[in-house]
Amino acid sequence: MKDNTPKVKSLKSYLQHLPQNASEAIVSTNFAPYLISYLGFSTTEIIPSYDTGGGGITDFATRRNLENDIFLQTKSNPFLLIELKGRDINLTENSPSYKATVNQLKRQLLGNNCQAAQWGIITNGSHIQLFRKHGKIIFPATTCIELTPENIDDTIALIKTKIDNTPKALTVTVYNNKGGVGKTTTTVNLAAILALLGKKVLVLDFDFNQGDLTRSLLNMKPEDGLLEKALTDRNIELKSVIRPYIFKNSKRQITFDVVPTEPKMAEYSEFEYNAKMKIYTLHRKLDLARYEYDYIFIDAAPNWRFTSKLAVYAADVVLLPTKHNNSFSLNNAATAIKEFLPEMQKSKKDGTPIALPIFFNGEKITQPQLELAQKEINQILKNDKNLVPYFYPRYTNAKKDLHIHQVPEYAIIASAAFARVPAVYKNRSAYDYYKDLAKEYFLQ
Repeated sequence: MKDNTPKVKSLKSYLQHLPQNASEAIVSTNFAPYLISYLGFSTTEIIPSYDTGGGGITDFATRRNLENDIFLQTKSNPFLLIELKGRDINLTENSPSYKATVNQLKRQLLGNNCQAAQWGIITNGSHIQLFRKHGKIIFPATTCIELTPENIDDTIALIKTKIDNTPKALTVTVYNNKGGVGKTTTTVNLAAILALLGKKVLVLDFDFNQGDLTRSLLNMKPEDGLLEKALTDRNIELKSVIRPYIFKNSKRQITFDVVPTEPKMAEYSEFEYNAKMKIYTLHRKLDLARYEYDYIFIDAAPNWRFTSKLAVYAADVVLLPTKHNNSFSLNNAATAIKEFLPEMQKSKKDGTPIALPIFFNGEKITQPQLELAQKEINQILKNDKNLVPYFYPRYTNAKKDLHIHQVPEYAIIASAAFARVPAVYKNRSAYDYYKDLAKEYFLQ
């Protein structure tokens, strides 16, 4: 099917002629088609009022045509969804209508007809924001940007570049400022279960003081200085320090990759770190890996020193294990969400990393114990209502669901480390727990 759509080279004039109080219908007619054309989609690659399949109707869905698969005809597997509002709707970041629109886009992206979708845009012609979807996780790919005639072409060019170069991986840092909450166990077993499910996984041990992940998987002493060189020398790629973890039994062989820890770096002072690296060093070193792996997990140290900041800055999302019987782990998770992650977002300027909801990591929880934990959580939420989605993700004004995901039988899972085999490969209960955890957070 031949398409003669003229390619828009500049959006400046379209924005200048868009009325200041333009309704959604006017934005849809006088701005959206030119925006979509600028992004490189033709009329045969665009469907208006697309039914997402349970997530509502989105204003526009787009996808590149394949040789024998014209999107306008097949209407299947959209790649990008665009949710429009009128300029009379305030999309300033964190305004009530902004939050409602983001939630609307998230529901659309998770619709049954949109499992292949990887991007979403919200815009009212005054603001625009790009979101990325990986599995069931949706997170910002830009901040919410105010559009002006002076910046619109550069802004949409940035969005186009991101869409045209979609990474394969989701980068997850497992972090809590409190030690002893099972960060390493979580990292190892999530990586192992996702590899078992056919995903290509890379794990980084960034707890230089402990190095438990390296010992539990590889039983090796890393060569001093090797990781430091890979991080600080622009001519050395991170893949030079990757080691495979291989699990074999009579039925199959499962492999995922590991970047071992660096004992030498545990001795550095904050001054030495700052002299050798920038906060974005690890993030940039992972650029190639993001196009090779499905998941990248970083096991971060339990502190807020430079190495933990490197690990959190590099992440798309941060997973926060907590203990139901440890108030410090709950309060430290709240501190990370309120203070540490916004600090990294401010430096990174793309809206990431964002926090995923907490989960309880430990022995099976009795109802009285759960009620005590909820009492502590409620005290945290009393001081900051914005934290509710991170502690009770299913809680709404209409539905008082206090669900918190749990990974019980911690002793069985942790003991597997002595055998240098992830618990999910040895124990059926561990397999079930971490498969449920992967489904809860990552797999659509």
